[in-house]
Amino acid sequence: MRSFPGPALPIVDAMRAEAALDPARAIAFQGSPGANSHRAANEARPDFRPLPCFSFEDALEAVKDGRAGLAIIPIENSQHGRVADIHFLLPESGLSIVGEYFMPIHHALMAPPLEDGMPRGPTDKIEAAYSHPQALGQSRHFLRQRGIVPLSYADTAGAAAFVAERGDPALAAIAPAIAAELYGLEIIQTHVEDSQDNMTRFVILADQPAFLTNDTQRPAMTTFVFEVKNIPAALYKAMGGFATNGVNMTKLESYQQGTSFSATRFYADIIGAPGDPAVDRALEECAFHSKELRVLGTYEQARPRG
Repeated sequence: MRSFPGPALPIVDAMRAEAALDPARAIAFQGSPGANSHRAANEARPDFRPLPCFSFEDALEAVKDGRAGLAIIPIENSQHGRVADIHFLLPESGLSIVGEYFMPIHHALMAPPLEDGMPRGPTDKIEAAYSHPQALGQSRHFLRQRGIVPLSYADTAGAAAFVAERGDPALAAIAPAIAAELYGLEIIQTHVEDSQDNMTRFVILADQPAFLTNDTQRPAMTTFVFEVKNIPAALYKAMGGFATNGVNMTKLESYQQGTSFSATRFYADIIGAPGDPAVDRALEECAFHSKELRVLGTYEQARPRG
């Protein structure tokens, strides 16, 4: 499935035509119009034209082939953790992280109107709900308590468009409220996310890095990936340089590289920028104990850490 559902296509075509007028001022996002990533693109870069792409790979490719100047990609959620595949896609893309954006996430349960025109009743008339796996995970208690079967779809707004196309009153979507307006659905219940402080962090990518100076008025983040040598205490030694140099590491996640289960890669965020002697020493020591270390980007903090 590599195309948008029918109700989304006219909107997608119009947005792509707008973005094509000035590709350098376009920002690619994954999902149908009305998705959370669409909203994030509008809020994070309001002077850019949003460009909808079917998959994360398509959004990254749009920057690489010049159809967009930027891409905005969700990387982690406060409730459901990291977004699947992103840690693999970012290093492979060759793009650089040039910014971040934090956005509160609120989901609504929506379904096609009833044929008799009567308002939708309680959710016990809904048998299944489509949405992106992240949104389903963020609403899993809501769905379980009501006996609604979660069904995965490529993105939240695309799920809304798909449900509208099917027209089955027993099928619903979990998506941003704006998707109901775009695709002619009726909102049955708002704020179906299990946590009211549900927050997603997005990263903004470009084909060229953005180098920040060591300006205390503009605190920076640096994101990098590395693979330690397969020897005892390699990770401990690689991490030692950040401790001894007073560099704050705010994120460290591991993931397997390949099928051998013997090559573990790590994704990390630190406060600071290359050019700061402490950061340079810490990265140099980490690289010494690693097979590979690659900086994915240095960018201004969107919100304070620590």
